[in-house]
Amino acid sequence: MKSLGDDYENRAAKLIEENGLSVLERNFRGKTGEIDIIAIDGEQLVFVEVRARSNRYFNSAAGSVDRRKQQRLVRTAQLFLQRRSQWAGVACRFDVIAFEPPQSGSHPQIRWIRGAFTA
Repeated sequence: MKSLGDDYENRAAKLIEENGLSVLERNFRGKTGEIDIIAIDGEQLVFVEVRARSNRYFNSAAGSVDRRKQQRLVRTAQLFLQRRSQWAGVACRFDVIAFEPPQSGSHPQIRWIRGAFTA
């Protein structure tokens, strides 16, 4: 059964491809965590964290990628680069695609934050 998280990841992957990036891998898992989407943007490798929130009373979707989560993403990206040596030496960036609760209406607002944090 597909989860709501899968739906958001599918929408994020579609958005990425519509913007000219190529998705290389989805749901890369290692002992350090998971990266939702790994894509290539020109000559840059992009590690994408997809976040969604349904309630504005808690932290925003983008804001939920705190320092601890960033550190896990960086360690998992390092693991990816170790396992996929063909990408070693390629410039990398970390993006967040956030599905924020709507101000009004039923569709979440999508925020794509390129270069959301650095390693």
